[in-house]
Amino acid sequence: MAPQFQIRADYDADTIVVYQAYAPAIADAALRAGRFVAPYSFHRMTWIKPSFSWLMHRSNWARKPGQERVLAVRITRQGWEEALSRAVLTTADPAAVAQAAVHVQWDPERSLRGAALNHYSIQVGISRELIRTFTDEWIVSLTDLTPQVRKAAALTQTGHAAKAQRLLPGERPYPLPRTLESRLSPGRVSP
Repeated sequence: MAPQFQIRADYDADTIVVYQAYAPAIADAALRAGRFVAPYSFHRMTWIKPSFSWLMHRSNWARKPGQERVLAVRITRQGWEEALSRAVLTTADPAAVAQAAVHVQWDPERSLRGAALNHYSIQVGISRELIRTFTDEWIVSLTDLTPQVRKAAALTQTGHAAKAQRLLPGERPYPLPRTLESRLSPGRVSP
């Protein structure tokens, strides 16, 4: 059984993959430029998620308006851990949350069909204060996963969940430094 609060992600020695869903205009411009550019907003918080399944739930498998395109955003582990070192849990004191450069929220992980599981997935909100660092320094590459997402959704809907599961990115426990682990531990979270 998975620990209740654990970051699971697709990562290598230097990078980690997080997922985001966007409107086609934002995704197309970003993919052409190889980085986020207008019409991407640099003036509001952006949420990154290392759990592919959670983003599929959130974007309704790239069918929710404004979230029709799913991007795998490969960022440096150094940037990821810098963000986490500056994070405040969204369940903390509201004044601390309001001042934080990075917000962390734990939500129930999701199954392939969207059911809530008994362990949690992390979401990380990068504020306007850090957005340029995220887009200009941490991002290594952007990959459009939309065709893969659509195929997996169709397989799931037609009763071929095992085939759909094989299309999902592999995720494994992410080895957090102990200081970050204790900083991000929510203690108790109610679903």
